[in-house]
Amino acid sequence: MFLSVFDMFKVGVGPSSSHTMGPMVAAARFLDRMRDSSFGFHGLKASLHGSLAFTGVGHATDRATILGLAGFVPETYDHAAAEAALAANRDTGMLEPAGLPPLKFDPKADLAFDFGPALAGHANGMILSATDAQGDVILQETYYSIGGGFVMTEAELAAGKDTDDGAPVPYPFKSAAEMLEMAQISGKSIAEMKRANEISRGCADSLDRGVARIWQVMNDCIERGLATDGILPGGLKVKRRAHGIHQALLAERGMNLTAPHTINDWMSVYAMAVNEENAAGGQVVTAPTNGAAGVVPAVIRYWLDHVPGASSTKIPEFLLTAAAIGGLVKFNASISGAEAGCQAEVGSAAAMAAAGLAAVMGGTPEQVENAAEIALEHHLGMTCDPVKGLVQVPCIERNGLGAIKAVSAASLALRGDGTHFVPLDAAIETMRQTGRDMHEHYKETSLGGLAVNVPNC
Repeated sequence: MFLSVFDMFKVGVGPSSSHTMGPMVAAARFLDRMRDSSFGFHGLKASLHGSLAFTGVGHATDRATILGLAGFVPETYDHAAAEAALAANRDTGMLEPAGLPPLKFDPKADLAFDFGPALAGHANGMILSATDAQGDVILQETYYSIGGGFVMTEAELAAGKDTDDGAPVPYPFKSAAEMLEMAQISGKSIAEMKRANEISRGCADSLDRGVARIWQVMNDCIERGLATDGILPGGLKVKRRAHGIHQALLAERGMNLTAPHTINDWMSVYAMAVNEENAAGGQVVTAPTNGAAGVVPAVIRYWLDHVPGASSTKIPEFLLTAAAIGGLVKFNASISGAEAGCQAEVGSAAAMAAAGLAAVMGGTPEQVENAAEIALEHHLGMTCDPVKGLVQVPCIERNGLGAIKAVSAASLALRGDGTHFVPLDAAIETMRQTGRDMHEHYKETSLGGLAVNVPNC
C-alpha cells in the first residue's frame, strides 16, 4: 500500500476537500474524457447526490462543479479568474474549457441537487453528463468524492482500495503492526521508511521541494488567518476570532500572571486561523481534509514557537510521519466526514499531528504509534453536524481542540515506553465500524446534531 505524502497533503481551496475540491477534480477528469472522445459535444449536465446535495450550497459544491467544468483545478486555482468565469457563465449560459468547443450549461436547469437516497458507492456522489446538439446524453460518468480531495469513478471504487499499480516500494506497510515490524527490522524511523518509499517513486529533490511547499502554504495560511478580521461568508454571520485572540495573546506575553493553560489558546488560535481561511474559501492544505486542515499546521507551529529545541529542519520528519499515519487511516477506514463523521476528519488529523510531534521530539516508532492511537481513540464517535452545511460551526473550534488533543496525546506517549493496551490498528478499525453504524443524520448531511439544534441565521 502506498499513498504519497502529496496525496495526504494537497494544496487546494476551501471550504471543503470532499465537497469543493473533489467535485472540481471530478469535473476536470470528465473534461479529459471529453477531450479524448470523438463525439461532438454541445452541452453539460451535473447532478449532486447524498451529502453533496444536502450540504452542497454551504460547501460551495455548485460553484466548484461549475468551475471544474470550466477547466479550473484546485492546485492552480485563481480566485479572480474564477469569478470572471462564473460571471461569464451567468451572462451567457455557456462554459468554455480549453480544448473543447463552447458548451451550454445553465446552472438553474443543468445542475441538479438530488435529495433522495445517496448513490450506492459513497455518500458523496455526482453524475456528470455531456450532451449533443439535441440535448441527448452521449457521455456520462459517476464520480465519488471520497474525502481529502480524492476522487474515484464508479468503476474505480468497485475495483477496491488497493489499486496502486506503481513500482514496489521498500516498506509497503498496510497496517500499524506491519509498520512497527518493518521499523524494528530495518532500524529506521517511520519518517525514514516513508521517505524511502517516496524516493522510490520519484527523487529526493522533488520530495524535499514539495514538502517545503506544503509547510510554506500551511504557514502562510496561518499568517493570513491571524491577520484577517471580519465576518465569514455564508449567512451565519460567524465572526473571525483568530485575529483578536492572537492580538490578546501577544499583549499578554511576559506577564507573570498568565495562567499555564494559556498555551492551549496558542494551539487553538493557530488552528482557528487556518480554518477561518478555509471557511472563507482561501488556499489551504488538506491535512488530511479541508475541514480538518488546521490541526497539523497548528501543532507544527506550536512546536516551532513554544517548544525549546524545535527546529524547522525537522518539519519534513513531522510531515512524513503524519502522512504515514494518515495513509493507514485512509486505507483501513476513512478520512471522509460524509462516510464516517468528524472522527474521520479531525480524529484522523489529530492522530497524524500527534504522531508527527512525537517523532520530532525524539519518540521511538512505538511511541509515535502510541501517540496516534491515543489521539484517534479520544475522537471516536465524533459526529459531523455542520450548521447550515458550512464548515464553520462547530468545525473551526473543533480543529483547535483537535490540536490540543494531539499535543496531549504525544506528550502522554512520550512519557511511556511505547507499550500500550489498545493498538492503533484496533482504534482505526473501531473508527471504521463506528462510522458504518453511525446514523446518516450525523455524517455531513446537516440533518442532525448541532445543525438542527441552533439557529441557522
